Amino acid sequence: MSAEQTGLLDAQSEGTANIRRSTRKRKVQLRIIIALAIFCVLMEGIAWLGDKVPFARKLIDAYAEKIFPKISVPFARLTEKLPFSLGEVLIIIALIGVPLSLILLAILMIINRKNRDGRRKVRRIYGYTYAWIFVYILLTETLNCFPLYHTSTFAQLYDYPNEQYTPAQLEQLADFLIDRTNELSLQVTRGSDGKFVLTADLDKTARKSLTALSDKYPRLGGYYTTPKRVKNSYFMSQQYLMGIYFPFTMEANYNDQMYELNMPDTVCHELAHTKGFIREDEANFIGFLACDISDNAEYRYSGYIRALKYVLGECEQNCSAQTTDRLYDKICNEVRADWNGNSDYWQQVQESDKGLIDSHTVAEVSDKAMETSLKLNGIEEGKRSYNMMVDLLLDWYFGKK
Repeated sequence: MSAEQTGLLDAQSEGTANIRRSTRKRKVQLRIIIALAIFCVLMEGIAWLGDKVPFARKLIDAYAEKIFPKISVPFARLTEKLPFSLGEVLIIIALIGVPLSLILLAILMIINRKNRDGRRKVRRIYGYTYAWIFVYILLTETLNCFPLYHTSTFAQLYDYPNEQYTPAQLEQLADFLIDRTNELSLQVTRGSDGKFVLTADLDKTARKSLTALSDKYPRLGGYYTTPKRVKNSYFMSQQYLMGIYFPFTMEANYNDQMYELNMPDTVCHELAHTKGFIREDEANFIGFLACDISDNAEYRYSGYIRALKYVLGECEQNCSAQTTDRLYDKICNEVRADWNGNSDYWQQVQESDKGLIDSHTVAEVSDKAMETSLKLNGIEEGKRSYNMMVDLLLDWYFGKK
């Protein structure tokens, strides 16, 4: 055999070996992708089973208490180093990148229309790329969000009575909140127009307040990530969104264009999600508790005025018109000025033509998406679940007396 023939055989042998190695790598990738997907499905299945089976509930509770902090904290520490919201950037990349990638796929398939191997390679690259993206989203949503909807409730964890309260007791709570909100409204900084001006440090004050709750509520202890402003906050405003928790980046984000009085309570709410309290009523309540315990009057005022809004909404549904009118008459002018300032902001956004998409359309789509998301995760009340914070407020208020 000549040297030339020997070289040709060696090259063929090396090529065959490379194909085999490439095939093995693809098979390993495929097995990992399938295994991770199965793991996510099983974990979600156990979580849903926990709504009816005590042992499954114990497993999910153990995950939330023991494992979730060990996974989420290192992840949050990593993404926190970025000076921008990684979650926001990833969403923008997806919105732009997916359509462009599909256009590129069509172009590559046309270019390789006579090259079967080339078309197969393109499909394989695209298939694995999209599969990994899908698995990443599925895995992070599973580890950091979806099953946590099915843990024991905040009330169950910390022995809140969960009693049935009368309209008269709801009225008592409303009176207390109005008195406290009126008092706090006189302790904050106001502009020349009489409206609230934020001077507090959102980051340090929120983390300090939430950490202070850990003596009574241990799950709220430990590390807190830095809340981040959303660059495209106006788009959030079009959706009536004040904050958002990104499970796939473990970030607590807030709208920095909304009426400033919303910010302290919103930041505490979103940070509560990073501790595994995913239900909206519980995050609302934790946000209130953090604001209430804060040594900053702006935080306390933000928490109380938000709580008052929900309680008065329930009073309108459960108390007489005479009672509701009396309660509203008690509210001082400073609180009314901030309510009007907040309402004016959202109305201006809805009436503006500043956005790329009409605000009414954005708000409608966002509303339906949020309602669907909550119900798919077992929250039958949908967006109404935000108002369920009032039940916890009643437990808290009458538990103190």
